[in-house]
Amino acid sequence: MNSFISQVIEDVFSKKKRYKNLIFVLPSQRSCVFLKEEILKKITRTSFLPKIISIENYIQEIGDLSLIDTTQLLFEFYSVYKQNLPKENIESFDAFSQWATIALNDFNEIDSYLVNSEDFFSNLRDVKRLEEWFQNKKPSQLAVNYLQFFEHLHILYKALNKKLKKNKFGYQGLIYKEAKDNLQFYINNNSNNHIVFVGFNALNKAEEYIFQEVLNNNIATVYWDVNETILNTSNEAGVFLRKYKREWVYYKNNPFLWVHNKKITNQKIHLIGAPKNNTQVKYAGELISKLENFNKTALVLADENLLIPMLNSLPNNVKKINITMGYSLNDIPIANLFDTLFKLHLNQQKFDKVKEAQFYYKDVLNLISDPFLNKLYNKTLQKISTKIKSENRIFLDVKTLKNSISDLEAEELSILFSLFEFPTNINTLIALCSTLINEIKEFVVGVEKEYLYRFYTVFQLIETLNAKYNHITNLKTLTLFYNQILRNEKLAFQGEPLQGLQLMGMLETRVLDFDTVIITSVNEGILPSGKSDFSFIPLDVKKHFGLPTYQEKDSIFSYHFQRLLQRAKTIYLIYNTENDGYGSGEKSRFLTQLEIVNPNITKTIISPKVHHNNTSLIQIKKTSTIIQKLKEVFTKGISPSALTTYIYNPIRFYEQKVLGIKEDEEVEEIIATNTMGSVIHEVLEEMYKPYLGKFLSKVDIAEMKQKCEPLLRKFFKKHYKKGTIQTGKNKLIFEVSKNYIYRFLNQELQLVTQNKKLKIIALEAKLATEITIEGIDFPINIHGIVDRIDELDGVTRIIDYKTGKVEAKQLKMNDFSLISEDYKYTKAMQVMLYSYLYMAKMNTPILELQSGIISFKNLNSGFLKMNFSENPRGKDYNVSEERIQDFILEIKNLIREILNPQTPFIENKNLPF
Repeated sequence: MNSFISQVIEDVFSKKKRYKNLIFVLPSQRSCVFLKEEILKKITRTSFLPKIISIENYIQEIGDLSLIDTTQLLFEFYSVYKQNLPKENIESFDAFSQWATIALNDFNEIDSYLVNSEDFFSNLRDVKRLEEWFQNKKPSQLAVNYLQFFEHLHILYKALNKKLKKNKFGYQGLIYKEAKDNLQFYINNNSNNHIVFVGFNALNKAEEYIFQEVLNNNIATVYWDVNETILNTSNEAGVFLRKYKREWVYYKNNPFLWVHNKKITNQKIHLIGAPKNNTQVKYAGELISKLENFNKTALVLADENLLIPMLNSLPNNVKKINITMGYSLNDIPIANLFDTLFKLHLNQQKFDKVKEAQFYYKDVLNLISDPFLNKLYNKTLQKISTKIKSENRIFLDVKTLKNSISDLEAEELSILFSLFEFPTNINTLIALCSTLINEIKEFVVGVEKEYLYRFYTVFQLIETLNAKYNHITNLKTLTLFYNQILRNEKLAFQGEPLQGLQLMGMLETRVLDFDTVIITSVNEGILPSGKSDFSFIPLDVKKHFGLPTYQEKDSIFSYHFQRLLQRAKTIYLIYNTENDGYGSGEKSRFLTQLEIVNPNITKTIISPKVHHNNTSLIQIKKTSTIIQKLKEVFTKGISPSALTTYIYNPIRFYEQKVLGIKEDEEVEEIIATNTMGSVIHEVLEEMYKPYLGKFLSKVDIAEMKQKCEPLLRKFFKKHYKKGTIQTGKNKLIFEVSKNYIYRFLNQELQLVTQNKKLKIIALEAKLATEITIEGIDFPINIHGIVDRIDELDGVTRIIDYKTGKVEAKQLKMNDFSLISEDYKYTKAMQVMLYSYLYMAKMNTPILELQSGIISFKNLNSGFLKMNFSENPRGKDYNVSEERIQDFILEIKNLIREILNPQTPFIENKNLPF
């Protein structure tokens, strides 16, 4: 079947022999290109081409106004706003722009539909008065302001119209209104021309008036693209066309062109349900890969947010493609650079650090980590980043940054450091952003250069507009306006519109026909889009004045959908089956309607293939080099915590001890648990030092309590470096640490009060010993630091402090062979090794020895001791010589395993956390 455009050209050329007097008007610029191509195919003799124009440009010609850019319109509107409202009612530009775009959208509809503004705004004010604002005798100030806003809207509407017309500019609705007023003049001057309107559907009131007038004056023909199914009285797609056929005077005596009766035979329609958006685009890519020719194929994205995933899913056999949608500036990587830069200074104001010229460390790290800046100064920026993390500063100044590198390097980074010293003049600041782009452009290639150029034009536009209007006066306003432009503006793709695969949005399909059509996201809320509240006008007021509501918009999309399918031979309609925030799981009612009319539709539910990758555990064979490194490690000395790491995950042990990999330093904005633990350990050591070798008294403990807070501050300053403990969570952590120590000292006081003899033997005792293992030809050194060794009523106690939570069951065991098999026994292993090291040092029998843990998160349980009883509730705390020997045999087995060349390091797949 011939395309609609082809049929129109044949009919027009059969009736009109003089082509140069023809004016073709189409819904979009893209359809103009296709119509021109079709005319070139049909013309058989030398002739001037007829004029081909989109409806938007055609209306501008009649209205004699130029379409104003949306960004400039906002600036003009704010100028009108400031000129026509009392000073006390004037809001800042950033507050104004939040609602101004909605108001401008409403103005556009009012004018497009030729609504009498006096009646409309009067009615709108009355409706607002009738709402619940004035039920009380004395309205609140909020209610008064709300009503005043709607009274001001009419003033602003008239003033904006007047100013724009004076400057020969207009928004689309205003141009339509002017075109209606200028129409008679246009008709008189075009009596020798013939206008051909092609493929329209939903017309606004101004378009209806223009179409009818040129038809009634016999200087135009309208070709509608409709079939009997659409024109059927129950089909929502035909709402507008039925109205025109029924109501327009012209059609009382003239035919309605055209109602098609022909149907595609053997039309194949496939309904495909796919979970999630990603599956939809991947499946669409698979469908395209099976096609041989793309010249008559359209891939339609009902949800244009899927453009980038779709481009990434296209198969390699697509050599030529034409993309009608733009790439949102918000998604372009360079956008993040300026967003980060503005946030750096906005947060400086937020944290009140402008006088100190200091910046929040996260903002600084984000800025110097930006990939575009790293193209300029990679190694130097890495140095600065490392210095920031090592010093643990929460707020930084430029001097600190410069001190982390050499003077020569600092000079090379002059552009970067200038970004930290923003000028107070906002126009200079905007120019600085353009300068930064110019600096970066020398270091990028390919599409990144295109990105930079597009952002350069954005800042040039802002600079030009602000030089003229001066509405942007501070960084907050600039940031808001910059983000608004990024949301609305796009980077256009360049392609050949007549060749290859057509990747388009739904509106771009108007008038065009394809043999193969693939549509994604055919879901309620997307196709059709459903209700939208982007308006100040209530629904009942819209209906009263004939303005379009969501119902009319649904009808428009229903028409576009059905019209696109009517001449296609093969159709794939893909919808999302999952109910999530990226597209409702309910399939579109358009699909349900299709199923009723076409019972032979193929319906499929697909799901992505799940590939079960049998990933084997990481295994590291012990080469001679690794064995040599292990020998060095064990000769130098191995600690209980290192053995704990091996039990937790042998691969981590390999990374730390063999490869020497350390965890990357990070800035501690909130005190980490290990920092808190280090502080508490050192405070306790400092407090107890004066009492080494002595029995504690009540007076001693009282003195320690007095030293607690100053010592906490001293050691937090040592470990937390430049961080602050005066506010926020850090203040809470400081208080928790203080509470832990006070509660611990109270427990000590309770022991002394009960006349128990508590003697401090050692603090942070460094213990070490050498052992020999059968089959290993070098000595093994084991070392460790015991937090505290004391004596309570003649019983020696080996104590390990833990700021985390430890329970008694973790220290209960009678089978030491379990130590190397289960991570939960590693705490028991640590304190038993400390006991072994202590006994080796003393080299004399100890009458009674206990070892265990004091858990500051479980202080109510007191000293948690090793319990060797086999009875579930039994108690046997004595660490005897015999038990030590049994334990050390298992430690030797563990070390033998680590040093065995035949036993590789194998990843632990059941990590406890």
